[in-house]
Amino acid sequence: MNELAISLDTKSKVPLYEQIYQYVKQEIQNGRIPNGEKLPSTRSLCRFLEVSRSTVELAYEQLLSEGYIEAEPCRGYFVSELEGLYQLKPQNQKVLDDPDKKCVQYRYDFSPSGVDLKSFPYNVWRKLSKESLMDDRAELFRLGHPQGEWGLRNAISHYLHQARGVNCSPEQIIVGAGNDYLLMLLATVMGQNHKVALENPTYRQAYRLFKNLSYEVCTVDMDAKGMSVSELEKSGADIAFVMPSHQYPLGIVMPIRRRMELLRWAEQEGRYIIEDDYDSEFRYKGKPIPALQGYDNHEKVIYIGTFSKSIAPAIRMSYLVLTPQLLKQYQERSSFLSSTVSRVDQLILQKFIEEGYYERHLNKTRALYKSRHDTLLSALKGIEPVARISGENAGVHLLLTFQGGVREEELISRAEEEGIRVYGLSEYYVAPEPDSPATILLGYANMQEESIRKAIEILRNIWGVPGCESD
Repeated sequence: MNELAISLDTKSKVPLYEQIYQYVKQEIQNGRIPNGEKLPSTRSLCRFLEVSRSTVELAYEQLLSEGYIEAEPCRGYFVSELEGLYQLKPQNQKVLDDPDKKCVQYRYDFSPSGVDLKSFPYNVWRKLSKESLMDDRAELFRLGHPQGEWGLRNAISHYLHQARGVNCSPEQIIVGAGNDYLLMLLATVMGQNHKVALENPTYRQAYRLFKNLSYEVCTVDMDAKGMSVSELEKSGADIAFVMPSHQYPLGIVMPIRRRMELLRWAEQEGRYIIEDDYDSEFRYKGKPIPALQGYDNHEKVIYIGTFSKSIAPAIRMSYLVLTPQLLKQYQERSSFLSSTVSRVDQLILQKFIEEGYYERHLNKTRALYKSRHDTLLSALKGIEPVARISGENAGVHLLLTFQGGVREEELISRAEEEGIRVYGLSEYYVAPEPDSPATILLGYANMQEESIRKAIEILRNIWGVPGCESD
């Protein structure tokens, strides 16, 4: 082969050598230049294409480095055997429908797990990212400590002590990519010979996880103060998974007396409490109650928290605080498992906390959510004859429990017809509760005040709630 009829575009932003490289690569991938075929020499091809010889040499060097061609001394360039080479083709073909994509388009979505991503400190995060990568720090790209970087664990330790009253050292903390991973890691530390009790209704993700990890799992009913300790005792469980700061989905904040009862239950040999400090950053009434772990004098509380709600879900960074005894078991059984979080991301988050940005972001977010919380309560004013409001003192959602025998499915269906998505409490029960009144969860974190007002006005109309006229 002495010639390659390549149509070069001299006005294109793509360099000429790259145009030659792309053309030859595609011809080889498509089989039009077969294995073993000799390519034109750089001298003859540059004359034919009327480009400099260095342009052709650059293209051939790229093809050589990727293994598409081989150079044989005194003979020239030949097409390589392609078997085993990666061939990632551009996605210019028609994109198939995503089976996970929801078909229904909602005007308003009262997601109880929403996060306001518009308030994410993009400029700060960008600045810290740039600073973290400013120097050529090769160690950042090596495998880090299995528990996470010391600097980040130290920053988390200080934050937890100041903001949540958690007593721990950096040595007790494990950083991981989300609560799910950390609970799976905890299972390797504790072993399988346990029975886990969760609140009912419950955070279904945790229930499914423990079930799939082959634990014996049960649920314990709740009263107005949280998990019933007497029912927990009857269950025979030796691990209690609780969310005392803001139970999901009921929104109950466990009072101090119930917390003490729970800690007394855990004093018995072999028992533990897993405290998921869900939504602890957002509280709108009364003084903040310190974490359950801070009251634990017998080293029975395992504390787990996340930055997904307070910063962004995509951060995928959570932390587990082990008791001293479980830390020893971790070191014996599970410390061979590598960290699941990038060291670069850990350094960015460490700077974010240490330089005060996290505190500022939390204060800004609290004010934002408080405004939306107040707007929602104002829009629901006068709903009491039809529905009771609960869970409004903390977190980013509240509940409406309806009177009069109306069905939950009907309320959701009416809302959906108007392009409004609401969520039923029934999906959080492990076993069906046939006699429970219809209860709807309304989240407000990712909704603007005006959207909240408009959506609630529509819901009041379709649900037959009095007082829906505009002020």
